[in-house]
Amino acid sequence: MRTFAQNFAFDMIHDGLVSVIMPTHNGGKFLSDSIRSVLAQSYANLELLITDDHSTNQETIEILKRFAREDKRVKLTFLTENHGPGYARNQSIERASGRYIAFCDSDDRWFPDKLEKQLAFMRKKDCALCCSSYVVVNEHDETVGIRISPVRISFNMMKRDNKIGCLTAIFDTKLLGGKFFMPTIRKRQDWAMFLSITKKCHIAYGIVEPLAYYRDRSHSVSSNKFSLVKYNVAVYHQILGFSWLKSYFYFLFLFLPTYALKKYRQMKDKQRIFGNI
Repeated sequence: MRTFAQNFAFDMIHDGLVSVIMPTHNGGKFLSDSIRSVLAQSYANLELLITDDHSTNQETIEILKRFAREDKRVKLTFLTENHGPGYARNQSIERASGRYIAFCDSDDRWFPDKLEKQLAFMRKKDCALCCSSYVVVNEHDETVGIRISPVRISFNMMKRDNKIGCLTAIFDTKLLGGKFFMPTIRKRQDWAMFLSITKKCHIAYGIVEPLAYYRDRSHSVSSNKFSLVKYNVAVYHQILGFSWLKSYFYFLFLFLPTYALKKYRQMKDKQRIFGNI
């Protein structure tokens, strides 16, 4: 049995603990760099919860086991069937013991001081959900763009389009009153979860400074934008409870114009910051 002092120390550790959620599936090519970027954070009070979504690539499995042997903060779970990244993330969220929940996919990378800067910002703002800008790179680690985060993100803004890059998101379970999970739809689960969180906390905050690298891969789950149409509509229908008619109305007259404007602004941001790269 722990003493009062031990219990106090234990609670203090967990109150500042960040649970980093990482799903994997045959991600050997970029996986090591992603894991290292988390473990090398200047803010070291973290656990990296990796749920492998039934990888068939032996290299991926060996990489995961090696990191788990070398760093006790790495905690692995291997699924016996493939369910998709949302399900895998939920398995990690379920096991998370930290106050803060953060996300990093197995092909993305964090800046070394991401957690330190973001947690300081969240404590200053007393905010429950925070994100940041991020740099976009291709499969060869060449910079191809940048995504600038809004400084304030309301629930109404989120209904028009996802404003939060999942690889930069952190939410505070203490301020929210508990954990949030991703719904079971195959795609757009992150948008759906952030909609639920902003509906409760009303405002999320963004840091304009980039704090992560997002890898834009031509064959990733989110790369086929046309195939995402039905999932965008499903978010309105299943998550927000809109009728099918209202869901398609929101998609056609709110989501699509907002998305087009966002892509235009992203192009301008890229030209302004990087020039013709």
